[in-house]
Amino acid sequence: MKTDLTGLFTEKPQSGEVTVGENINFVAKVNAASLLKKPTIKWFKGKWMDLASKSGKNLQLKELYDRNSKVYTFEMQIIAAKPSFAGAYRCEVSSRDKFDSCNFDLTVHGGCPHTHSMDGSEEAGELDFSALLKKSASKSQVKNEPDEDVWEILQKAPASEYEKIAFQYGITDLRGMLKRLKKMKKEEKKSEVFLKKLDPAYQVEKGHKMKLCIEVANEDVDVKWLKNGQEIQSTGRYIFESVGNKRYLTINHCSLSDDATYTCVVGDEKCTTELFVKEPPVTITSHLEDQMVMKGERVELECEVSEEGATVKWEKDGVELTRDESFKYRFKKDGRKHVLIINEATKEDCGHYTVKTNGGESMSELMVSEKELEVYQNIADLTVKAKDEAVFKCEVSDETVKGIWYKNGVEVKADARTNITHIGRIHKLTIDDVKPEDQGDYTFVPEGYAFNLSAKLNFLDPPKIHLDCMGHTSDSTIMVVAGNKLRLDVPITGDPAPTVVWTKGEKHIASIPILVMTEGDGRLHVESTKGHCIFTIEGADKQDEGLYSVIVRNPAGEDKADINVKVVGKIQPLPTRIFVDTFFILSLVKEMRQISLIRLCYVLERKKKKSYRWMRLNFDPYTDTTYEAKRMIEGVEYEMRVYAVNAIGMSCHSAASQPFIPVAPTSEPVGLCVDDISDTTISLKWRTPEHLGSSELDGYGVEYCKEGSDEWVPAFEGLTERTSVIIRDLPTGEKMQFRVRAYNMAGPSAPTSLAQAVTIREIMQKPKIWIPRNLRQTLIKKVEETINLVIPFQGKPRPVITWSKDGEHLNPKQVSVRNSDTDTILFIRKSERKDSGKYEVKLQIENVEDTASISIQIVDLPGSPEKLKIMDVWGFNVALEWKPPKDNGNCEITGYMVQKADKKTMEWYTVYELYRRTNCVVADLIMGNEYIFRIYAVNMVGLSLEPCFSADSAYIQKTGFEYKPPTYKEHDFSEAPKFTHPLVSRSVIAGYNATLSCSVRGIPKPKVTWYKNKMDISNEAKYRMFSKQGVLTLEIRKPCSFDGGVYMCKAVNASGEDALLNTPGLPTNCQLHCHSCMLSG
Repeated sequence: MKTDLTGLFTEKPQSGEVTVGENINFVAKVNAASLLKKPTIKWFKGKWMDLASKSGKNLQLKELYDRNSKVYTFEMQIIAAKPSFAGAYRCEVSSRDKFDSCNFDLTVHGGCPHTHSMDGSEEAGELDFSALLKKSASKSQVKNEPDEDVWEILQKAPASEYEKIAFQYGITDLRGMLKRLKKMKKEEKKSEVFLKKLDPAYQVEKGHKMKLCIEVANEDVDVKWLKNGQEIQSTGRYIFESVGNKRYLTINHCSLSDDATYTCVVGDEKCTTELFVKEPPVTITSHLEDQMVMKGERVELECEVSEEGATVKWEKDGVELTRDESFKYRFKKDGRKHVLIINEATKEDCGHYTVKTNGGESMSELMVSEKELEVYQNIADLTVKAKDEAVFKCEVSDETVKGIWYKNGVEVKADARTNITHIGRIHKLTIDDVKPEDQGDYTFVPEGYAFNLSAKLNFLDPPKIHLDCMGHTSDSTIMVVAGNKLRLDVPITGDPAPTVVWTKGEKHIASIPILVMTEGDGRLHVESTKGHCIFTIEGADKQDEGLYSVIVRNPAGEDKADINVKVVGKIQPLPTRIFVDTFFILSLVKEMRQISLIRLCYVLERKKKKSYRWMRLNFDPYTDTTYEAKRMIEGVEYEMRVYAVNAIGMSCHSAASQPFIPVAPTSEPVGLCVDDISDTTISLKWRTPEHLGSSELDGYGVEYCKEGSDEWVPAFEGLTERTSVIIRDLPTGEKMQFRVRAYNMAGPSAPTSLAQAVTIREIMQKPKIWIPRNLRQTLIKKVEETINLVIPFQGKPRPVITWSKDGEHLNPKQVSVRNSDTDTILFIRKSERKDSGKYEVKLQIENVEDTASISIQIVDLPGSPEKLKIMDVWGFNVALEWKPPKDNGNCEITGYMVQKADKKTMEWYTVYELYRRTNCVVADLIMGNEYIFRIYAVNMVGLSLEPCFSADSAYIQKTGFEYKPPTYKEHDFSEAPKFTHPLVSRSVIAGYNATLSCSVRGIPKPKVTWYKNKMDISNEAKYRMFSKQGVLTLEIRKPCSFDGGVYMCKAVNASGEDALLNTPGLPTNCQLHCHSCMLSG
C-alpha cells in the first residue's frame, strides 16, 4: 500500500460525453522532473477492471515523453463508442513511494444506456465489457414486444411453470389468480338476455383505463355492475354508459384494488369476468459493479431497483441461487436495495453474477485472487539503434502465471522478428532487426491479475545532413555581395534531435541543441528548428569568406558537411563616431580617409537596444553631420548607426552608438497656493506634476521677485523634494510674486506661478475655540482613568491661553496643559473624584478674547445600602426594606441587586438584578427553610464593593396540620453481666509477657475488676487491663514465680444488682503457674 499520497498529476482526465459511434480521448500528464523512476499508469473501469488487457479495436493506450519539459503524457482513446462503454473510470499513477489517482465519467448519448450484449463472444481486441459489466434488459425492447395476455399464458402453461410466470409478469397473488382461473374454465350456458357476454378475463396495466362492454337483447332493460359481489356506484373512476343495446363500464386509472371479479346483472341472469391489473415492470436503477477480492474476504454485490419490496432473482453463471444455499449466500433487502453477501470468498466463487427482475437484469464479474502477484523484475525502457535487438524482460513470483504482450494496446503476435518466451518466472519479448515502426509502448499483462507492466521502446535514428553540393569545388561555393545578408539553411534529420556545431576553419562558432545563439557584434545568428539548421550573417564582409563546416551529432552517430563562402563587391568602411545628447540630436564627427569619389550624403538608422531590427530614419539624401531624431519613445534605450552613400553605393555601417534613453522635462507643478503668511515669512504648497515622464524627479526650485521686476531670485540653494516650503527674511509690506519649477535629468519644467502678487504682512485672525462634539456635553470618566482633552482653535498672532476650574487656577501637580499654534491639550494621568467640575479655557489676542467651558464628571462605585430590614413574613413571601447608600459614587443609583440564601447551604441566589425601589417582596420561598438576605447598590460603574446584610433571618412556616408522632413504651435493653468465655488456667515461662482473656456481655457496660488471690490488682503497674468489644484481657509483664496464683475477673453493672438468678459479681477464676528454665551454653 502506498502511504505517501503526493499529487503527481499536472493534468487530470476530465469527464466527457460522446455520441454512439464517435471517438473520445482522455489525457493525463505527469511531471517527472522530481521522480527517480518512470511513473507507472493504470486505467480502470468501475472499481477493479484493468483496461490494459482490453486494448484493441475499441481501446488504444498511448504514452509520450517530452525530454525538454520532462512531462509524460498518457492517453486513453475510445474508438467507436457503444452504450455499454458508459460508466465510471479511474486513472492511477505511481512512482516508487508516490501515488496519485483521479476519477472521471463517460456518458454515451444516442443509445439505450441499459442495453448490453449478452453474447460476450466478440472478436479479440474489442473493448468488450458485455461479459464483465452490468447487464439489463432494454426498455425499448420491452415496449416493442407485443402485449401478452397473462390469463391465456396461465391457461396454456403447465402447473410447474406457474411460479416462473408469476415472477416474469409481477404477479403477487398467484394463488388467488389460480382460483379465479379455475372458475373461468367452467362452461357457461347460453342466455336469452345477453346477446354478447363479457370475456372470461381481461388484462390492463396499472394506471391505464379499462372498458367492459356487453350487449343485451332489450334496449330498455336496466343493468347492475358488481365488483366482488358488491354493487358499484357511479363515481369519477367508475362511469356507466348505455348506447343502444350496449352497456359499458369504464374504469379510469386502474390500481391494484381494481384487480377483482366483475359481474353484470340483468334481472335473474348475470355474466362474470376477471380483471387482472398488471403492474409496470421493475427495472434496475443502480447496477452491479465488478469486484476483485482476495481469498477469504467478504463480498457484497449491491443493486437498486425501481420499486420497494420487489422480488429479484440471483444467478451465478446462469444457475439460480436459492434459499437452499443460504449457508453460503446471504440475501439482504433494504427498501429498494438488494444485496448478495458472500462472507468468505473462495476460488470457486469466481464467475458472473446476475440479478434479474421482471423488467431487466444486471451482471457483474467477481474475481478472487489467492495471493497478490509480486513483481521481482519490471520491464525497463529501451533505446536501440536500427537493426539492433530489443529484449523486454520481466520476472514475477508465480511460475504458472501466463501473460499477454501488447504494443500500443494491440496484442503482439510472434513472427519472424518477434519471439515471445516464458521460462519459469521469467517472461521475455525479443524483437530482432529493430525498425522505426517498432517504436512504441509495450505492456505485459499477467492473466487473472488486474495490473500490468509497461515500458517504452525508443528508436535511435543517426543524424544526416541533406545538401545537394558540398566541398571546395566551384559548384559548391556560395557567392554573396558585400553588405548583403548571408543565410545558410541546412536540412537535417535524426532522432533524437541532433546537436548542431558550426565552425569556420579551425574556429568554433556555435554549438546548439535547439535554441538560438549569437556571437560577436550581433551579426552572426545560429538557430535550429525541427528539420533545419540556419546560419545567418547580417551584412557580409570580406573577412566572412572561408570554409564553413556544420556537424550534427546525437547518441546514434554524427554527420558533417563543408560549405565554401565567397564575398564580392565590398565597399570600404567609413569609420565615424556618434554622439547623442539627451534631446534626441545626433552629431556625426567625420574621420574618413581621402578617397577618389566624393561622398554625397548619409543614411541613419536606429533600433531599440534589445531588438535586432534597425529602422531607417531618412529616405532623402542628408548631407549635414548633425541630425535631430524625432518620434522616439521616452524611457526606452536606443542605439544609432550611420551609412555613407556616394555615387558608387553604400558603405558598411558605422559602429553603433552608446545606448541612450530619450527623456523630456516633466509638466509644471499644479495647485500652487499660499498656506500661511507673516510679517517676514510666507508658506507655499503645491502638488506634484501630472506627467513625470520616464526619468525620476530630482526636486523642485522656488523663485520670487518684486512686483514689476523680472529679476527672479532663488528662495534657497539647490532643490527640495518636499511639496511645501517656508521662505523667510522677506521685506515687510512688499508685494512679491512666486513661482515653482520641477527638475529632472532633462532640466526644469515650465514654471507655475501665483495668480497675483502677495503682500508680505501678517493678517490678524480673531481667536475662535472649536469645541469637539463629544465635549459639548458632560464628559464622564471613571476614577483612575486618563483624561486627554484636545481643543483646537484659530487665531493670529498666537493667542494667550488660560485654563481654570470652577473659577480657580489649575493645580499643576495634578493637571498638565500643553499649547501649540493650533490647539491646546488638558491632560490628567489618573483622575480622582475631586477632579470633577467645570473647566474653562480662554483665548486672548490683544483686546479680543474667546472662552469655552467643559464639564467633567468623575464617577466611582457606590457605597453599600443601609438598614436592610425584614418588614413582614407571610406564606412563602418576605417583605424587605432598606435605605439608599450615603455615597452614590458621584452618579445616579440605577438600581439594587437583591439576593437570598438558605441558612443550610449559604449559597446566594439573585432575586432581582436591577431593582429601582428601596423595598421589595421576595416570593416563591421554600416552606420549612430559613433565609437571610443582602442588597448591593448599582450605578453606571458597577456594584458596590460590600453588600448590606439583613440583621434577622426569615423562617418560612409549614402550613396545614401538625404532625404528632406516636408514643411508644421504651424497651428495657438492660442485661446483667454474663461471661460468655471463661478464664483458662495456664502455665507460662518466667521473663516472657503473659495474657489472660475472657469475654463478657451486659447492658449497660459493666465495670470490670481483676483480682489475684482475691486481692484487687487494678492499680498495680505490673498489670495492664484491656477491654475491646466485650473481650477482657489481663497482661502480666515479665512474670516470675511470685506472679503465680489464682486470678479472678469481676463484672458489675446496675442491672446485675437487680437480677435474682445471677448473683452480681460472680467471678470466673483461673490458676496461673510460672516456670523457670536455665539455659547452658
